[in-house]
Amino acid sequence: MLRSDVMTATQLIVRDTDAETEVVSRKGHSTNLVGIPTGLLASDAFNRATLPLRLAGVREANHGLFALLDQADSTEHAATLFTAYMEVMFGLHPEQRGRSNRSGDGRRRYRSSYARLIRGWAHDSNGPEGAVLKGWVESRFGLFPTFHKKALRRFSSAAWMEYVEEKMGSRFHSNAIFSQLDLVYEFAQWSLARFQPRLRTISLYRGVNDFDEHPIVEIIDRRLVVVRLNNLVSFTSQRDIASWFGSYILEAEVPSCKVLFFNGMLPQAALKGEGEYLVIGGDYRVRATYF
Repeated sequence: MLRSDVMTATQLIVRDTDAETEVVSRKGHSTNLVGIPTGLLASDAFNRATLPLRLAGVREANHGLFALLDQADSTEHAATLFTAYMEVMFGLHPEQRGRSNRSGDGRRRYRSSYARLIRGWAHDSNGPEGAVLKGWVESRFGLFPTFHKKALRRFSSAAWMEYVEEKMGSRFHSNAIFSQLDLVYEFAQWSLARFQPRLRTISLYRGVNDFDEHPIVEIIDRRLVVVRLNNLVSFTSQRDIASWFGSYILEAEVPSCKVLFFNGMLPQAALKGEGEYLVIGGDYRVRATYF
């Protein structure tokens, strides 16, 4: 990737942004549930500091789960324990979706589940499931999404209104779905700390064809740039797989504290791509190369 390519992409993004009258200039809300200012959390400096993150009150409210997990001797054992706990807590097991899951007319009621959202994301990250996941990141980490079907530049835009409508839709926004995702995140963090304790950052890759979805905010050198990623974004641990999705490969050192989900963590809810990770976004320093 040549410096001139980066400069051209930057100029186009700046012109498009200047054309908007109500640019969403802030990175996110003033409050979140992780106790770190959102502006810092979204910064490249935070990623390089590799600080731990915790969602307030989640482990305390589910002390029994994490006490049980501490007895697990393998990732498979831990995944089994976590899945069983989620089934009991949120009525996700088929045997529990019997009479108690029927409405007055006898029809089964739909129960939202974290597994459905993750499978939906794998199919289309800009679908309703993707909107709910981005809404959860916005609620818990304070980070605004930057893209959902279209670039999200103004709160009053049609694109932003469509995102809000989908993230609040009753089809997936029920059965304490945000609480389910809280536990998924905390389980991911527990799993990484337990089975890969020395891991602070993970080298991950993302393929892109342009920088419309990932605007460049700083050019450091010929190949190194800082891009603003969506508040939730997919990466892969395999560079060759990233090349399937775009001509430019973005290589980032992702702090483990920003990992929401990864393949192997919960086999029954695996993403479709090998080595795929769901990562909390913000500004990331990436090495951009042309594959």
